[in-house]
Amino acid sequence: MEIINVGVIGAGTMGNGIAHVLAKYGHTVLLVDIEQRFLDRGLETIRKNLEREVGKEKITAEVRDAAIARIAATTDRGRLAGCDFIVEAASERLETKSELFRDLDRLCRPEVILASNTSSISITKLAAVTNRPDKVIGMHFFNPVPVMKLVEIIRGLVTSDETYATVKRLAEKLQKTPVEVKDSPGFVSNRVLMPLLNEAMYTVMEGVATPQAVDDVFRLGMAHPMGPLALSDLIGLDVCLDIMRVMHSGLGDPKYRPCPLLIKMVDAGWLGRKSGRGFYQY
Repeated sequence: MEIINVGVIGAGTMGNGIAHVLAKYGHTVLLVDIEQRFLDRGLETIRKNLEREVGKEKITAEVRDAAIARIAATTDRGRLAGCDFIVEAASERLETKSELFRDLDRLCRPEVILASNTSSISITKLAAVTNRPDKVIGMHFFNPVPVMKLVEIIRGLVTSDETYATVKRLAEKLQKTPVEVKDSPGFVSNRVLMPLLNEAMYTVMEGVATPQAVDDVFRLGMAHPMGPLALSDLIGLDVCLDIMRVMHSGLGDPKYRPCPLLIKMVDAGWLGRKSGRGFYQY
């Protein structure tokens, strides 16, 4: 089936980035969120990021205008019934995504693939709440979506070869590099990355070093473009905590136990850049 109309659920950092890339490469996009203010903020981010690409001479003004024109926004989830492909970028919680996939299964035509941008949650579990488990797949983009080339494609237990091939072709059309991984908590990227960030948080909690000192070690000694604590703030400390909890529960290994300082900061509403305060103030 040819993919022309794509539904993107969630207008936050990842969702608006996915919508941006899809529209830039010729797809008609329906961006869906639960409140108009989230949609307005997401659309404004897309406009700014496309304008930045024009300023850097990566795209023309005509490409920018055409991309913006291809995106429609709505709070009415029912309009997704007309889409050829769905990718969700909702909150990183199994209950939220399971409810969403049940509803998408009801709304969408039987042949439509349902993809999740989840960074840690089981694709097999999400597929199991639908009547099309062979058409459920993970399509994990990386932040910032318009810049980062990688897409982790995660196959659930019964994801079909046809579904995988379709999503792989779509990623390549978006000028991304797809990498196939098996369904396991955290997949590859976060199973390796999140324990590093979590351990960096322990060094701060235990008074080994300040956040700036920890980040300097990684930037200056290991050539990381961003230190682990600044990266945690960029990702969102609440997202980091959700992912650590998924891996701790799913893998059953105490090495994935979330740092108590991380839990305390999220409880305080210190979520990183998006809240203005995390390991640093913004």
